[in-house]
Amino acid sequence: MRLYTAFVIMFCVVSPAGFGPGAAAKEAGDTDLEHVLPQTVGWSAERLEEARTYAEKIGSSAVVALYDGKIFFSWGDIERRLPCHSIRKPFLGALYGIYRDRGELDLALTVGEIGIDDTPFRLTETEKSAAVQDLLMSRSGVYHEAAGEVQSMRDKRPVRGSHPPGMFFFYNNWDFNVLGTIFEQQTREKIFTAFKREIADPIGMEDFLVSDCRYYYEKDKSVHPAYFFSVSARDMARFGLLYQNGGRWGGRQIVPADWITESTKPHTAKGLSGDGYGYMWSIIPEEAGYGSGFYHTGYGVHLLAVLPEKKLVLVHRVDTTREFDIRWPQIRTLMQMIVAARIPD
Repeated sequence: MRLYTAFVIMFCVVSPAGFGPGAAAKEAGDTDLEHVLPQTVGWSAERLEEARTYAEKIGSSAVVALYDGKIFFSWGDIERRLPCHSIRKPFLGALYGIYRDRGELDLALTVGEIGIDDTPFRLTETEKSAAVQDLLMSRSGVYHEAAGEVQSMRDKRPVRGSHPPGMFFFYNNWDFNVLGTIFEQQTREKIFTAFKREIADPIGMEDFLVSDCRYYYEKDKSVHPAYFFSVSARDMARFGLLYQNGGRWGGRQIVPADWITESTKPHTAKGLSGDGYGYMWSIIPEEAGYGSGFYHTGYGVHLLAVLPEKKLVLVHRVDTTREFDIRWPQIRTLMQMIVAARIPD
């Protein structure tokens, strides 16, 4: 099933007054995220208890749901830092917005102009003509092996040279990893320390530690490492709320508003799982019928979803450091249960 279809199922279950297009998100402050009794913000405590029981049954590690910037539902160890796999990509994407605004990153530069190459196989001149923006859209046309790929990426990777830069979407770890290399080379900053200073600290991430993050090398495939974040569910929810609020936190613009708009619109109409793709965000198509929205997933059924017009941020986490047996249909059911707990006005 296309993921946006799953979101349609989840979010068209209810359509209460004050829960539709045009609803303004509450601006986040500098204090801890506020926990509220669900009934005080229009949610059924009884029905959410059913969702909590189901989360435990299917083996979720942590779940957080925000409405209007407040935690109205949580389950599990929301303070525990867990690997978030591909949700690393919007984290780096936010840094790109900040540093582009400062003039330190130029999306029009090509990898060749920046001096990017690879081993064990060198890039061709055509591949070197891929721009930074092409990488952000996962449209580089560079089909070199990459660190941190899952088998499905290897199996689906196009033949090298089969598509020129900018012309074809392929969800490509080479693009994402090289964006990390470019960020560090052009800004002379390390990804994780920059994220802590520029984002985690200003928005009050309570659990984030640079020491929990790591680079992952597979030098027999590529010189460019993957960059793996470990983040708690409640801190991931904060990041989602930052995007829900157009990049603002406590009256301060953390991520430029124009970057939020640019990165969360579909530059590819049908990308990851059939949904649109922006700059390292999957975009829920307008035809879904409930307003704007964007999300990213991670291996092991991690989910961060942001629905600004509905004032919702949803986070689902799984402990992938041990054996797990949870699948997407179960998560769709869980999210549907949470949203269906809304009390109609």
